[in-house]
Amino acid sequence: MKLYNTLTRQKEEFTPIDENEVKIYSCGPTVYNYFHIGNARAFVVFDTLRRYLEFKGYKVKFVQNFTDIDDKMILNAQRENTTVKELAEKFIREYFTDAEGLNIKKATVHPRATENIDAIIETIKKLVDNGYAYEVDGDVYFEASKFAEYGKLSKQNLEELEAGARISVEEKKKHPMDFALWKAQKPGEPAWDSPWGKGRPGWHIECSAMANRYLGETIDIHSGGQDLVFPHHENEIAQSEAANGKPFARFWLHNGFVNIDNEKMSKSAGNFFTVREIAQQYDYEVIRFFILSAHYRNPINFSREQMDQAKSGLERIYNCIDNLKYLLKTAQDRALTADEVLQMQKIDSFEQKFIEAMDDDLNTADGLAAIFELVKEANTVLGPESPREIISHTLQLIKKLGGVLGLLYRDSGKDAEEELDEEIKQLIEKRQQARKEKNYALADKIRDELKEKGIILEDTPQGVKVTRRK
Repeated sequence: MKLYNTLTRQKEEFTPIDENEVKIYSCGPTVYNYFHIGNARAFVVFDTLRRYLEFKGYKVKFVQNFTDIDDKMILNAQRENTTVKELAEKFIREYFTDAEGLNIKKATVHPRATENIDAIIETIKKLVDNGYAYEVDGDVYFEASKFAEYGKLSKQNLEELEAGARISVEEKKKHPMDFALWKAQKPGEPAWDSPWGKGRPGWHIECSAMANRYLGETIDIHSGGQDLVFPHHENEIAQSEAANGKPFARFWLHNGFVNIDNEKMSKSAGNFFTVREIAQQYDYEVIRFFILSAHYRNPINFSREQMDQAKSGLERIYNCIDNLKYLLKTAQDRALTADEVLQMQKIDSFEQKFIEAMDDDLNTADGLAAIFELVKEANTVLGPESPREIISHTLQLIKKLGGVLGLLYRDSGKDAEEELDEEIKQLIEKRQQARKEKNYALADKIRDELKEKGIILEDTPQGVKVTRRK
């Protein structure tokens, strides 16, 4: 499996440090609001990476943090006339609501910054002791110029960065690129005791300390959105490696931006959408499908047209699943003919196509294309005369590959007919009776009524096929 490493700017063969376990740290949300579609892309993409690594047989230790103390948290708590802690509790709950909707697995550990203040202070003390940090009036800064490789992730030169930087009047740091590790308490702010007085951690140091505590000094993969490359991840590298004297992360993975109707998403432009808002119009699974329909490193354009296409694409797969379940009802248990053995081999070939796509830098777009080819093959070659073995195998393969992408989770295992409530079943029976009595006007009326309820009826030689529109 090859992954594109932002650190080296090339695809590299991925092998974990420990052959039996992959250690991943993925930047989680700052919990001051509902997460938006840009955040969702990172969460879905790296959840899919985790799923695929597990599919390949790896044990994965996946750590995703909650930033529950920083400037945004304090500002929004003040605006909402609540405490930072209460604000965090609320939006951590809301995160899990949306994450569950998107079928994002819970991390092995979801650490909170406020629960790891001791680890953060210890890391800062190391940096001070190692000569990489300094204290001024209760603030502690990382001295970027002391870290010789500063800029290696973002491929920026320190002198150029300093030339473009500005120092605020109230800042006491030595150089423009120095950044805060610890911030002295201001009136009304949450604070913790430290060797430098009461205060709180800077944003960057939180992730370094938590990654170190839960995954060790060197991890396999660190992931997040493209917007985090600089300064957040650049600063994480500097802090972690200056503190421990070891490489921080072997692979750095970053997903591309989400544009809104071909424009950059921003609150000021009024094109800022939370997942919760989108889920009021489209099923969560459609959102996940949309995110995975493009390669994770490419920009992706969010629009109603793109979402409608995602909805249609997902429905095609579910319709195929419903068709196969319907065929299984009357399928015969018999040996495969020579042609059917070849059919089975062809059906199995789509799994290899899927794996090849995913092995090539987690290409979910081509992975989905392989599933659609499988669906097309199933719709073309499988019918009432097909043996149970090949129908069942095809059905399980579609669900298996979809599951690797975290899709098809609304499939209960029951067919559409089994999921119907009594009222709907009675209407279907009433229509069947009307057809027997050749009252086609009534039969058509009932069929249209059911269609409005999302129930599609198709008359076949084997009986009425029921499909529920997703």
